[in-house]
Amino acid sequence: MSDTVASQTVLEEEDSQKDKYLTFVVDGDAYGIEIRHVTEIIGLQKITPVPDMPEFVRGIINLRGKIIPVMDMRVRFNKPFREYMERTCIIVVDIHDLSIGLIVDSVAEVVNIPAAAVAAPPDLTRRGNRFIMGIGQAAGEVKLLLDCEKLLTDEETEQLLNN
Repeated sequence: MSDTVASQTVLEEEDSQKDKYLTFVVDGDAYGIEIRHVTEIIGLQKITPVPDMPEFVRGIINLRGKIIPVMDMRVRFNKPFREYMERTCIIVVDIHDLSIGLIVDSVAEVVNIPAAAVAAPPDLTRRGNRFIMGIGQAAGEVKLLLDCEKLLTDEETEQLLNN
């Protein structure tokens, strides 16, 4: 395959993922993350706790021989922990060259939210707003669109990479 064809293929893949978000629910609120960050969605499995991790990092899982840290999005968003249910699942994403699992209450669907339907997040001083890149509207519903790059601080990423 020539470089030109390979470049065009990459551009077509990026274009097909443009404005597409995987939506999910955490504590009754609807969120979305850009589909380009999502590797896969898996059912909940045995999580091995790791000492000296932030509270929101529940531990690690072995996914086909690859060790992946998992974080509970409820705890990350300072919401109360809840026992996992039948619909609880893990969204595997790539953040800062690190595969990480996001434990969510349930996954909804992939929706198309054009940039014109995304508003800036409110300018509040609450720390939790750092995760929000925008507020999107799809099918008359509001979705809080997350910035995957900001789900972990540089220090937290370094801590996960070194354990």
